[in-house]
Amino acid sequence: MAATQSELIPRVKLGTQGFEVSKLGFGCMGLSGAYNDPLPEEDGISVIKYAFSKGITFFDTADIYGTGGANEVLVGKTLKQLPREKIQLATKFGVARRDQSGLLVKGSPDYVRSSCEASLKRLDVEYIDLYYQHRVDTSVPIEETVGELKKLVEEGKVRYIGLSEASPDTIRRAHAVHPITAVQIEWSLWTRDVEEEIVPLCRELGIGIVPYSPLGRGFFGGKGVLENVPAVSYLTAHPRFQAENLDKNKSIYDRIESLAQKHHATPAQLALAWVLQQGEDVVPIPGTTKIKNLEQNLGALAVKLSEKDLREISEAVPIDNVAGSQYFNGNDQNSWKFANTPPKESRVST
Repeated sequence: MAATQSELIPRVKLGTQGFEVSKLGFGCMGLSGAYNDPLPEEDGISVIKYAFSKGITFFDTADIYGTGGANEVLVGKTLKQLPREKIQLATKFGVARRDQSGLLVKGSPDYVRSSCEASLKRLDVEYIDLYYQHRVDTSVPIEETVGELKKLVEEGKVRYIGLSEASPDTIRRAHAVHPITAVQIEWSLWTRDVEEEIVPLCRELGIGIVPYSPLGRGFFGGKGVLENVPAVSYLTAHPRFQAENLDKNKSIYDRIESLAQKHHATPAQLALAWVLQQGEDVVPIPGTTKIKNLEQNLGALAVKLSEKDLREISEAVPIDNVAGSQYFNGNDQNSWKFANTPPKESRVST
């Protein structure tokens, strides 16, 4: 007997406001480029619909993904072919401009509102389930930004509020204005700085955790190891994928591959299972343009790891052994020039 959609992927709560999502989400960014050439629209729609057919109901996009909001438009067109009430749609605002000279991050109340209205139009929906501030505008008090988001919730245009790559102080201050449902952060076997302060704080406040790039931007799926990084990919400029660093990092992949064999899994499945099993409040959003990779990610849900297994996997990737920064160009906002990786607010408490 075939499994029903609800049996394929467990449902979990993000935050304490009643927001329920599939335990595994889907990051839509790559469908509009960044890691590869953009997919033809019909192919992108097919990938999202296939993910939904397998039980994924939590889809993540942003107004900065793709040219002119192309990713939101793609997701919106797909939603027309799916039951909207069964979808949990997340999008983001905050990067007002990006070009070779750098970028402009904005969080003023009027910008929050205009961005929301623009996303609603591109997505062609009446409400956004989870609306994140993509990157924090440190020139605007977070209380003002979240205050406007709170108004959007009261108006029914947004259901839940999120932050992405915010510092502990910002998260705490934001949560005091209106409950923050989720914090989106980079978290994978080779990016674990969030474990020191961000994760404990989210759990203290009852905030869900949404890891992006849970496969190390494809590294644990073999990117740069089993297959070359495409020339069009912005990963060609990522420090960890630079030739000398990548050669050193391949030993990390080899160790995970060895452990994966013990668990009858692929390296990607083991790496994703490790993230999935960091807690019920953790919902990773790996993305892909290929159905075979999506199937592999779904298979990670069947990999069961004990506490001992989780420790063994963690110890196989000592953070001080990872070659290259997780940031582009030293994470300098003025030198940033990659459309899909805006700079992060410092996660260090002040």
